[in-house]
Amino acid sequence: MTPSKKPFPTQKSELHPRNLHRQRYDFPALIASCPELAPFVSPNKYGDLSVNFSDPAAVKMLNKALLKHFYRIEQWDIPAGYLCPPIPGRADYIHYLADILAQNNGGQVPRGNAVHALDIGVGANAIYPIIGHISYGWKFVGTDIDPVSVSSARLLAEVNRNLSKALDIRLQKEAERIFSGIIKPTDRFDITLCNPPFHAFAQEAEAVNLKKQRNLGHLKNDNKPVLNFGGKNHELWCEGGEEQFVRQMAQESATFAQQSLWFTTLVSKKTTLPILYHALRYAGATEIKTIDMAQGQKASRIVAWTFLSDEQQAQWAATHWQKA
Repeated sequence: MTPSKKPFPTQKSELHPRNLHRQRYDFPALIASCPELAPFVSPNKYGDLSVNFSDPAAVKMLNKALLKHFYRIEQWDIPAGYLCPPIPGRADYIHYLADILAQNNGGQVPRGNAVHALDIGVGANAIYPIIGHISYGWKFVGTDIDPVSVSSARLLAEVNRNLSKALDIRLQKEAERIFSGIIKPTDRFDITLCNPPFHAFAQEAEAVNLKKQRNLGHLKNDNKPVLNFGGKNHELWCEGGEEQFVRQMAQESATFAQQSLWFTTLVSKKTTLPILYHALRYAGATEIKTIDMAQGQKASRIVAWTFLSDEQQAQWAATHWQKA
């Protein structure tokens, strides 16, 4: 007997209006685009087609199908054990960044390769540059401290013709730095983005994953937890956690105040916000924006800041986006 279920909305209304993933997953359409997904799809306990979201291989194949179906990415893969991010939430970040830039462009999202974005921590998956370029035509520089991630992201750009001229990947050789050593004197970025490591140490990341798996009913007490979305240490935690990372980002951004119109970062923990606001005011930011986001039961937010005056922002848009 199929257990009764609560009705699900036809749209994920909490996602950005331009997000292509507001509808529930259409698995027959995804399988038509990516037949390799078929073995991972089966009816769940309610009789609906789904994948086992506690299985890293299933999550990875779902991502591959989504990228092929919605973003025309024919070749996508990541090394074993590396972060395989949920695409709908990543797309939300990109669309909210587009809204920020639109405020400097008469309400219109600037499109095309005249718009340059910097992704701090691009990862092996290069999700943000993929979504940003296919959705808006932006060019990206992606950075990472991990040579394997850098090699993987470069390969993705090489093997997909629609990414080949849109993505420049740079290795951050100084793991304790964020912008320093990456932003060159001639670089000008319209916006920067970052999804920082949330945890302060490995045990914290493991405990959070364990709790999530048990809440989802995917783990019994004698099971060893598996990160269904993967992730290497540097992708999940760093010394001092999110608080220290974004504080340093605020401090370093002041050094490049005239080389980026907007700096942004995701902030997972509400308790991080006062720390970041204080650091930004101390660094001399002229404007700070906070944008709330939600995906399911997970709440997050984007903090964006600039060091430019209103007049300088208007001049930037007029100078940099004439072709956008």
